[in-house]
Amino acid sequence: MTVSYSVSQVCDQAQRILGEVERAVVGKRRAAELVLSGILAGGHVLMEDYPGLGKTLAARSFAQALGLGFARAQFTPDLLPSDLTGSFLYDQRSHEFTFRQGPLFTGLLLADEINRTPPKTQSALLEAMQEGQVTVEGETFPLPRPFHVLATANPVEYEGTYPLPEAQLDRFLLRVSFGYPTPQEEWEVLQRRMGRRQEAQTVGQVTDAEGLLAMQQAIEGVTVDETVGQYCVKLVDATRRHQHLLMGSSPRGSLALLLTARAYAVVQGRDYVTPEDVKAVAHAALDHRVTVRPELWMNEVTSSSVVESILSSTPAPGATTASATSGSGTGAAGASAFERPASASTRP
Repeated sequence: MTVSYSVSQVCDQAQRILGEVERAVVGKRRAAELVLSGILAGGHVLMEDYPGLGKTLAARSFAQALGLGFARAQFTPDLLPSDLTGSFLYDQRSHEFTFRQGPLFTGLLLADEINRTPPKTQSALLEAMQEGQVTVEGETFPLPRPFHVLATANPVEYEGTYPLPEAQLDRFLLRVSFGYPTPQEEWEVLQRRMGRRQEAQTVGQVTDAEGLLAMQQAIEGVTVDETVGQYCVKLVDATRRHQHLLMGSSPRGSLALLLTARAYAVVQGRDYVTPEDVKAVAHAALDHRVTVRPELWMNEVTSSSVVESILSSTPAPGATTASATSGSGTGAAGASAFERPASASTRP
């Protein structure tokens, strides 16, 4: 039986998923909301931060809460593309070559320390991430749906690492940082560890693969005012003209802003997008898509600081500027921008 969700039901499911993830990952609500938004938007997420801040735990917890098959690939300098995609092996019993699937054939793949493997192996992910399939020896194999990659990267110990090329960075819908916990949050981590009396921890399953696909389909019905869509375009266009940037964002940046803002709005309990939703996801969607001029690195100019200046200098649409329209063909014509349409549902 096909599962179907309304936007309000997706709001409820999203809160339940975040609640389960927070049972394992302490004090990372903001980062967890962004990761879930990326998954609901149908994309892949790069989690970049220092070691030991819960990136791997978060990926495993999301897989458990979403009811997806989970595989972990530890990226090392000697990892081969076939170690990810799988390969043909000779079966002595049948005297035939049979395909043995690699870790890519799962619902959620944790690509751990993706910047520690050579570009040839990194590129093996490109077809899987973009096309949902892998090609081995001229034969194409579709991946299960849904398929998502949560990759981790450590911004330390650069010796022996292989920075992701811009083409592959662009394939990640979002780049999320977790950050250090506060002293109170860190003490809660210790308390929980003493309380459960074991290292392993699990979270409850909220949905399954079919349910996640239904949630992603419901996101397509979220109302997007035309002025909000134009705001996304203006932000991305500003990155192409900023004096501190060698390279601005491609149209994938504006798509990432729009698609992630829709999902983020639902996570926040709304079925329409506001400029604040766009601002909330802007750094995660754009920071890794722009390149700062090399001569400015010594001046501590970063992609994050440039995106922040663009957010500050680009006027956000007001609450009375246009009638509401929907990017997916639905909406409340005649309603003022960002005003809740009569048919919209919101969480209390």
